Order: sequence, then structure tokens, then C-alpha cells
Amino acid sequence: MIKRIREDIQTVFRKDPAARSLLEVVTCYPGLHAIWMHRISHALWRHHWHLPARMISHANRFLTGVEIHPGARIGRRFFVDHGSGVVIGETAEIGDDVLLYQGVILGGVSLEKEKRHPTICSQVMIGAGTIVLGPITVGEGARIGAASLVVNDVPPHAIAVGVPARIGLGFTGRDIQKLTDNKLPDPIAEAFQFLGKQMETLEKRMAEVEQKQGVKIELDQYIEEKKQEIRKIFSAPANFNMGEGI
Repeated sequence: MIKRIREDIQTVFRKDPAARSLLEVVTCYPGLHAIWMHRISHALWRHHWHLPARMISHANRFLTGVEIHPGARIGRRFFVDHGSGVVIGETAEIGDDVLLYQGVILGGVSLEKEKRHPTICSQVMIGAGTIVLGPITVGEGARIGAASLVVNDVPPHAIAVGVPARIGLGFTGRDIQKLTDNKLPDPIAEAFQFLGKQMETLEKRMAEVEQKQGVKIELDQYIEEKKQEIRKIFSAPANFNMGEGI
């Protein structure tokens, strides 16, 4: 038990650069308190002490802002950063070294007494405000961008962004580790960039044909302005090459 508590505290220091001292971590981190209280409620749940388990879970929600059903199974070195608004359902399963930010919901979509909540494999990061619904699986090492809606399986070492979440593949484990929540690629923006390049290629070819035929067509200034506006909106971040993500 003492070894596990020390491990939890070290996890906070590794995953939150704002952590400065042992006393601060032990007294001021609701995400840490939430997992400690959940372990107590989960142990009671496993021994069929369902009402006391739910009461501790309810107190956990009141004190930390994190709602974890006592039936949820959570691995080691789990960390909820900030904590407020996190909801983890009864049949959710979470692996080791998982990081959740505030507002994450691991919810169910069925009223049947069955597996109805997500399975989150080890080393997954889920950004703030994300909703993951149903008995789906988020593969090991995956990253889910903030404010996404995930309703389908996410492969290992993939990136999911958007509503509903689109999957970006082709990343190595090292690439994934370098990506923070504000640097995740956007598959939707990549698609627009691809279509834009295809249109530019076609326009260039058409201009060459018109020139050979002696045809001169004035460009619509409004269309050109709109193209530039859309290009700015869906431009790729300068610090990350997203071309391999699709």
C-alpha cells in the first residue's frame, strides 16, 4: 500500500510540471485524492459492499469534482490533471500510465447491464472536455485531442481529433510522446489541405490549356479572397509536419 501511494505521488511530479513539493502534491491535488478514494470504494465494491462503496464514491465526487463509479477498474500510475468534471462509468477499464484532463467523460450508451463503457489501454492521453462513449477500445499509446467525441475504436499509437473524432495514423511511439494536446494534428484540416492542393493543380493545368488555346478568363476576385481565407483557417501548424498523418 505504501509503495503504491509513493508511486502515485511520483506520477504527479512526472506529469504535472506545476508540482513543487511533496506537501503541495499530497494536500492540493484533487486528481490524486480521487484515485485514492476510488481504490477504497472499488475494494468494497469487489466484496459486494455496494452501498458503502457508492457512498464513498459520492463523497469523492463532492470533495474532488471527479466522479468514478466504484465498479470501474483502473490501473497503476493513473492521473487526472485538475480533475473537475471527470466522469468514469461503471464498466470502464483503464490501463497503466493513463492521463486524463478536466472534463473527460467515459460514458455508456446502453441501458443493459453489460459492458457499456470504454476500455482505455495503457499510456493513453485524453484531452480536456473529451467524451468517449460506448464499449469501444482506445488502443495503447493513443492520443485524443481536447473537446473530441470518440464513438469508435482508436487504434494503438493513433491520434483522434474532432467531433466525431477522426483518426490519424502513421505515427511512431516516439512521435506520440512528443505531441502535447495543443500540437495534435487535425485530420479534417489535412483533408482540406489535400483537396486544396488538388484544386490548385487542376487550376494550373486549366490555365495552361487556356493559354495554348488563346482563351483569357478573368479571375473572380471574391473567389480568390475566399480561397485565401479558407487556407488560413485550415493551415497546418508550423512546428509539426502532418503530411504522414493520413
